[in-house]
Amino acid sequence: MASAITVSGLSKRYQIGARVRDRTVREALTDAVLGPVHRLRSFGRSSHRPEDAIWALREVSFEVAPGEVLGVVGRNGAGKSTLLKILSRITDPTEGTAELAGRIGSLLEVGTGFHLELTGRENVYLSGAILGMRKAEIDRKLDEIIDFSGIETFIDTPVKRYSSGMRVRLGFAVAAHLEPEILLIDEVLAVGDVAFQRRCLGKMEDIGRGGRTVLFVSHNMAAVRHLCTRGLALHDGRVLALGDADEAVDAYLARMRAEAPEAGASGFRFPVARPEPPPPARVACVEVLDEHGEPPAAVCTGDCVRLRVHFECAGRVTVTPLVTVSTPEGARLLGFGLRAGAGRQLDCEAGTHRVDVVVPGLPLSAGRHVLGAALRVQGEGLVHEAAHAGEFEVSPRDIYGSGDPPSVRWSPIALPHSWEVPAGESGLREIG
Repeated sequence: MASAITVSGLSKRYQIGARVRDRTVREALTDAVLGPVHRLRSFGRSSHRPEDAIWALREVSFEVAPGEVLGVVGRNGAGKSTLLKILSRITDPTEGTAELAGRIGSLLEVGTGFHLELTGRENVYLSGAILGMRKAEIDRKLDEIIDFSGIETFIDTPVKRYSSGMRVRLGFAVAAHLEPEILLIDEVLAVGDVAFQRRCLGKMEDIGRGGRTVLFVSHNMAAVRHLCTRGLALHDGRVLALGDADEAVDAYLARMRAEAPEAGASGFRFPVARPEPPPPARVACVEVLDEHGEPPAAVCTGDCVRLRVHFECAGRVTVTPLVTVSTPEGARLLGFGLRAGAGRQLDCEAGTHRVDVVVPGLPLSAGRHVLGAALRVQGEGLVHEAAHAGEFEVSPRDIYGSGDPPSVRWSPIALPHSWEVPAGESGLREIG
């Protein structure tokens, strides 16, 4: 069977540092006279130094069979979005080829493919026409698209007035319901509320079962494992792993761990790199401490811990710190926001500060977990996020007294609980 997508030796180079400026009349005349001489002298040599170019993709090759769902993972800058732009014919490769057999639908950056002056309804018909569909075919799908997007009130409003969330809702609804043979999706789960993300996941499952080919780029490792039949991990523009979805995700996570900043001596302190350009407030370090604020030798399930955020403010600002704990695959387990938990914010002067989240009984099972932090500034929104500041190990403790300490293999969360047989229940008794 012929492949739906065939990528061979694909490379993409971008030139950096080049500037275009207006020339004077004298410069234009000089170039006209001497240009042929300069070009003859430089014949066979590149007009740019090698250090002026970056390779977003380098010698990438893979095939996707009809009906497969391929998950593409990698850190920011790995080349994932560049790959989808080449497959969508938005940009051309520098080297290599990409062949797609079938009608293509894509949802890349928020709102890609929409005409901002047209209404949502008009953009649905425009997208269908680009896919080669007849008006009658689009008519049959229109109500379903509008209902899925959840923006029926604004469907006759110009798209330029839509929020980013509204655009991605409509974009996904159009891409998923107009039934292209090949669907390219980039980070659709990064925008929208939880209910919409759940609908997207359900729809993508339906698409996969329906035999259409899907190429799905995401930082949500749990979604990639669940939805995708195969996986491609990219690193610095090259193929890191290609195989089943679990193999690709595991290779990506292993590389992330290998390149993570070194933790402190105890393994529970994680400095955060300074972002550029500098925001009004930044996370400087995140650490796990014991109940007394001291570095622990170990952290066990059920321990009282302090999750400390060190942060710097460039000037006087009102800050809301946020702390998260996630699985290595990126699934959020715990989230702490000072505003939500204490009903207040922090009025901070310029300089370095720290604040603790006190967790009386750590509800994490034994295994590896990811600590993250973020800062919101009043009037600015989210100004800095370190979602993967570092990974720390939770050691086992038999909090249930069963002889079997809770582990992430069963559930990453371990909460105190008990089992009871209701009074009056017949034909059932406890024997252990």
